[in-house]
Amino acid sequence: MSAEFEIAPEVAAKVFGDRLDIAQAYHDSLATTAAERGFIGPKEVSRLWSRHILNCAVISEAFDEGITIADIGSGAGLPGVPLAIARPDLQITLIEPLLKRSVYLGEIKDELGLDNVTVIRGRAEDQSRGTFDAVTSRAVAPLGKLARWSLPLANKGGAMVAMKGSSVSEELERDRNDIKKAGGGEGEIFTVGADLLAEPTTLIRIPRVR
Repeated sequence: MSAEFEIAPEVAAKVFGDRLDIAQAYHDSLATTAAERGFIGPKEVSRLWSRHILNCAVISEAFDEGITIADIGSGAGLPGVPLAIARPDLQITLIEPLLKRSVYLGEIKDELGLDNVTVIRGRAEDQSRGTFDAVTSRAVAPLGKLARWSLPLANKGGAMVAMKGSSVSEELERDRNDIKKAGGGEGEIFTVGADLLAEPTTLIRIPRVR
C-alpha cells in the first residue's frame, strides 16, 4: 500500500473491535476505488481514518440497539458504512441519488459482507414516509433543508440525528421555523467520541413530533 495512506490508529481497534479488518477493507476501498472515481478528494486519502471513518463510526453512541436507520445522501458511504461496521445490530439503509455513487455503495456492501445494509438509489424526499427509527447524514445540506428531507422519513417518535459542524447552534436558531414546519421538535446538540477522538463529533438530534 502506498506510504501516503494513513495507518489505522490504535483507537480504531477500540471502535470496531473484531470487525477492524472490515473497517480496514473499507478504508482501502475509499483510498483507491472511491478516490479514483472522484468520490474522495486527493487530499483526504491521507487522513481517511481520522477525518472520515472514525468520526462517523463514533456516532454509534447515539443509537439504541437494533433500530432502523437511513443515511441520506450517503455518497461514498459516510456515515452509514462505518456505522454499519461498528454496529452490526443496526439495520442501515443508504440512500444516494447519484448512479455512480449508488453503484459503489452496492459494491461495498457485497465486498464487505454487510448484511445489515440496504442500498437505495433515489432522493430522500421520494422515499416512503415514516419508515425509519432514525435518519442520519453528514455534510448534506443546511439544517432547515435537511430537516425537510429527514424528518418525514422518521417514524413518529423517531428522530433525525445529523453530523454537523461548530456552527450548528447558529443553524438551529436560523432554521427553527423550517424545522417546526417539517414536524420537528426541540433540537439537542451534543458530542460523541470524546474519550476516543482528539476532536469529538458534533451531532444534532431533532425528534419528529408530528
